Amino acid sequence: MSGREREYQDDYEDEYGHKGKYGRDDEDGDDTLDAYETDDELDQDDTHDEGPDAADSEERTFAALPPAHGRGFAQTWWGRAWLQALEDTALDGEQVKRGRRAAREGAVGAVSVRPGRITAVVRDRDGMAHRSDVLLRELDDDEWDRFLDMAADSAGHIAALLDRDMPPHLVEDAAGLGLELLPGIGDLEPECTCGAWDHCPHTAALCHQVARLLDQDPFVLLLMRGRGERRLLDDLQERSVARAEPAREGARRAGVPAAEAYTAGDILPPLPAPPPLPEAPGGAQSLDTETDPAPGLDPAALEFLAEDAAARARRLLAEALAPEHVAAPWEPSLTVDQDAVRLAAAGPTPWIAARLASGAGRGRAGLTAAAEAWRLGGAAALAVLDGYRPPSPEVLARAKAVLAEAWEAADRPTLRASSHARWTVVGADVQLRLAEDGRWWPFRRAGSQWVPAGPPTADPASALAGVAQPAE
Repeated sequence: MSGREREYQDDYEDEYGHKGKYGRDDEDGDDTLDAYETDDELDQDDTHDEGPDAADSEERTFAALPPAHGRGFAQTWWGRAWLQALEDTALDGEQVKRGRRAAREGAVGAVSVRPGRITAVVRDRDGMAHRSDVLLRELDDDEWDRFLDMAADSAGHIAALLDRDMPPHLVEDAAGLGLELLPGIGDLEPECTCGAWDHCPHTAALCHQVARLLDQDPFVLLLMRGRGERRLLDDLQERSVARAEPAREGARRAGVPAAEAYTAGDILPPLPAPPPLPEAPGGAQSLDTETDPAPGLDPAALEFLAEDAAARARRLLAEALAPEHVAAPWEPSLTVDQDAVRLAAAGPTPWIAARLASGAGRGRAGLTAAAEAWRLGGAAALAVLDGYRPPSPEVLARAKAVLAEAWEAADRPTLRASSHARWTVVGADVQLRLAEDGRWWPFRRAGSQWVPAGPPTADPASALAGVAQPAE
């Protein structure tokens, strides 16, 4: 037996003078109470006998949580509803406050949750330990059948529970069937070895600790109401399969032979007209509310991304409505770096541009050059700027022949070739770059950075002719 278990047993016997209900002979011959035994082991007399699978599968024990300094006990709306039921039930609000302080200081040990009951050992500041229980009415079999039928009819209810969420409409739909999932006034019934007949600091502390567990997993509440997670999900799956089978059978009967369907092709009604193209993309909703955002969440950045998503959606719709859409080539997905450059090309505010530059690892000047390349030619222009995809030897050989014939002898500029298919004009901050498709991109130097100076052309002389020299 651990020191903490021995301390609890000594405290209990000092107070009551005997082992009483909570002391018994363990299988190993130790007659002391293990404060971290499961609830079935702590209180055999209260065990619900629901058949061979009931006791062990319908119980969960949670290790003691650390002190909750500087935070509320309930972050979710259902956790707050649980604590509201405690405050509405307790006759003495001072006892609830003392329990909140005790829970905040870490006085609540491991919490055992089973149908109809939660249990924990709660210690006073002087070290005195008390077994505290809070009882909550279980739903009967008929009530569970109604709840499971309702949940099986809504995939959203099941998905929310699996995401450890309890949406209000789930509770509202259950209430519409006469099922109250969350406790109300008088539903949380206390029992404590301290002898209090109302909620004492120990049961109040237990309720506050359970609110933290409910925040993490709403299945804890459903277990208190009578069904554990595994059993609940199995029942839901069984009902979902039973509902899907008649639908599949009906679909099989409703089919027609392929030859008959093909023959009817000429008499089928025409497809509905495609949706009209909006005049402008929709604007993002303002996220500037009185509630502080979660740590690491930037509402202004989310608004910027929402506006960008709306603009892209309109562009995709416009392309889909275009007659040549069927023959348009498939566009590969963008990399993170390409998408950052695309966002920067839209001309965001300086602080967003700074974040994009940091995320892309290009720096402000590098991102400015990349954004200009993107505006001129998208991912292809960005590849020329970065030199990621040099032309093949065949394209390079043809390009050299084109360069030799592009100018008359008197007009030919002096070009200095460099790696990555680049030719710099000697005596001028101007450069030609060859893309993998054989087109020529004009570039000019801006400070220490080479930036695109115009769209690509098939003629290198035309590309250089359109380059505007930077101001001195």
